[in-house]
Amino acid sequence: MSDERAHDTAWMQTSIEEERNFLRGARENPKELASAGRYFLQFVKGFHAFSSLGPCVTVFGSARFGEDHRYYQLARELGRRLADEGYAVMTGGGPGIMEAANRGAKEAGGVSIGCNIELPHEQKENPYLDRFVEFEHFFVRKLMLVKYSDAFVVLPGGYGTLDELFETLTLIQTGKVDAFPVVPMGEKYWEGLRSFIQGTLIGEGAISPEDLDLVQPTDDVDEALRTIKASHRGR
Repeated sequence: MSDERAHDTAWMQTSIEEERNFLRGARENPKELASAGRYFLQFVKGFHAFSSLGPCVTVFGSARFGEDHRYYQLARELGRRLADEGYAVMTGGGPGIMEAANRGAKEAGGVSIGCNIELPHEQKENPYLDRFVEFEHFFVRKLMLVKYSDAFVVLPGGYGTLDELFETLTLIQTGKVDAFPVVPMGEKYWEGLRSFIQGTLIGEGAISPEDLDLVQPTDDVDEALRTIKASHRGR
């Protein structure tokens, strides 16, 4: 990390142990208020960095897929095509699927955005970012990934990707955000999850059958773009 970058982020650094202490339970009010102040500063930093964004699509996906993986190549093509259509591409800013989508956008001359997260084992930002902000806390980062987006594309990933997918769907289902498109890509990867949603969640009445319509899966980049553009025109 450069001296300039270290100076830029030093004001919002806390140790992993401090974050664990915050999430461990109730504490004295002065400690809670100090944490609230740090979170507020992170929100302000994100708002300042992203306030001038135009149309933007957030791409979720795993950090673990390398350059030769088919999902990396799919995300790279998606990022390129989104940039060609005038969308900024926002990701979590790390490697894998995130890098691929940012890379495609950058190669097409588009705007490439990263919202990285500080982890015990550092997740280094990928080298294809025009704007980059690092956050301490997942909830601040997820807000930024949702707040500035006109659509969400979800490529294969693990717990973090599932968290992002279901939080986004919950916000749409409950009317907290507009019904922006949610497009899972890599249909075979998501088959088991879709079966669980249909057979168990809908089967047991935990969600309504129409809630399945909140996602529009495809493996075709052209179809994903049509879905995103149609929704954007409608607004």
